[in-house]
Amino acid sequence: MSHSISLKDLVRNRSYFTQRITGLMAFAKYQKTGAKKNKYTYPKLVEERVKQFPNNIIIKYEDRKISYRQFNKAANRVAHYLEGQGVGFGDVVALLMENRPEYLIYQLAITKLGATAALINNSQKGQVLLHSMNLVKPTSVVVGDEVLQPLIDVLDELTVAVDVYRVPDTDTLIQPSDDNEGEYINIARASWNFPEDNLIITEKITPASKAWYIFTSGTTGLPKASTQSHERMAKGFIAYGQLINPVKEDDVIYSTLPLYHSTAQISAWFPCVCNGAAFAISRKFSASKFWGDVNYHQATGFGYVGELCRYLLSKPKHQNDRLNSIRFIIGNGLRPEIWCEFKDRFDIDDVREIYGASEGNLVAFNMFNLDQTVGMVLGPHQLVKVDQETEEPIRNGRGRLIKAKKGEPGLLLGKINSDVPFEGYSDKSKNESKLIRNAFKDGDAYFNSGDILRNIGCKHLQFCDRTGDTFRWRGENVSTGELENIANNYPDVEESVAYGVEIPNTNGKAGMLSIKLKEGGSKIDGRDLYNFLSDNLPSYCVPVFIRIKDEFEKTPTFKYLKTNLKKEGFDINQVSCPVYVTLPGEKEYRPLTNKIYNDISGSCYRF
Repeated sequence: MSHSISLKDLVRNRSYFTQRITGLMAFAKYQKTGAKKNKYTYPKLVEERVKQFPNNIIIKYEDRKISYRQFNKAANRVAHYLEGQGVGFGDVVALLMENRPEYLIYQLAITKLGATAALINNSQKGQVLLHSMNLVKPTSVVVGDEVLQPLIDVLDELTVAVDVYRVPDTDTLIQPSDDNEGEYINIARASWNFPEDNLIITEKITPASKAWYIFTSGTTGLPKASTQSHERMAKGFIAYGQLINPVKEDDVIYSTLPLYHSTAQISAWFPCVCNGAAFAISRKFSASKFWGDVNYHQATGFGYVGELCRYLLSKPKHQNDRLNSIRFIIGNGLRPEIWCEFKDRFDIDDVREIYGASEGNLVAFNMFNLDQTVGMVLGPHQLVKVDQETEEPIRNGRGRLIKAKKGEPGLLLGKINSDVPFEGYSDKSKNESKLIRNAFKDGDAYFNSGDILRNIGCKHLQFCDRTGDTFRWRGENVSTGELENIANNYPDVEESVAYGVEIPNTNGKAGMLSIKLKEGGSKIDGRDLYNFLSDNLPSYCVPVFIRIKDEFEKTPTFKYLKTNLKKEGFDINQVSCPVYVTLPGEKEYRPLTNKIYNDISGSCYRF
């Protein structure tokens, strides 16, 4: 979408910037002195806010309200119990649970011990869940009863022995449940009578210690666990709480986003805690219940990803659409083509669009509240030209990268230095693949975001697309490598290539899997293939389209060329080989006919 930003736009919206001057000063002060002080760790920052706002409500969930004091005491009980079980510095505790207050309580408890909380995607199962668990080698797992079975299914295949602690799916702050069924300890009951005071061991945590592992699809292969140090968390706490999303003490941010995502944690949860505000959470997103929940919690803001906004916009218009309590929204991925329509329909003026990645050293935010932009990047960065075929940065005759011009799409790179380091992954061997060295001079290093953006004026960026190894669908980053690895294990598949394709009037890209069948095969069992993929992949990773190919185009180094596959997509007017589709509500792949193709193109189905 054609759009540009001028100096007049900045002057017109200068009031949004001036509101953040205090935050800019606070963040600059932290950058200068904060990292040198041990108090700047996630649990210590929370404990400071508990002293400052003990009786304020920190979490709202359904009809539950939890104060800052209650929240901290509950976390302390769990932490004291786990300490008695031998959990401490250097340990990794996997946290697997759906959205509810207990998630945030147990996450804090783990970090109070100097242990690392591995935030496992709660929709993972089968081989992908097994991979994620083995990647971080936890000593313990805290798992909600609602997702206990997928964990049990892979326990015997873990490479390390783990202690499993289950959390009943109830209000455990009132009634931790008396049951202790099976061999797994009910940790809510076991920790019920433990001390509620802060732990001495928390004082010994340093900023360099690992606080969390947040899993990301990255650009290739199965999920990677990005390292989140306490220093990084503290920096995010100050930056988002006082600069990027400076909320007030009486604000309420509503979030339906999964708590294992950094978007929910850092852009919504951190600002609430930093300022004594309330964080209202929902178990899952529901477009039909969304505005009712907003009004019930009297939310003044909500967290979003672009698809969430599109889903809300696709609901039938109502005369009360503009009668809501929302003053601002915070998130990423609001598409330019629906930006203004969304603001106008729901009477929301303040869009705090951000850009970042769990493992990245880049953060951009919309500090002037301008339309259709992720704002300006904090820190040194460059947009560089990429090869359309290989999607690799282009180097000139001197071996240096070529900067993209204003308005020209380019790959976003973040310069790595002591102020904006790259902390990488739990698997250090994966780090180098995200770096570009000797970009503009010998010895320099840049983080490769994997994203294509463009400068639309006054150093403001607009998101364009992701490079080929990931695509975004249903609010999640889908790794093509992850999808291919699972598909290649299907008995009839010899090799596969995954990529994203656009469906008219949907946000993001739907998964499409081209497969080469083993010798003698010519067609698929649509129901069996669907069941296999859905049993081993999160729902958002299951491809919408399947295409059967005889051969794949490859580079001399045997890398798949996806350009033509993406261009052809699921257009049966361009492809002669069989194409299959799983339609909304169905659990099988059926042949894509002309009628179905036309109905999809005409938006008769809601994907």
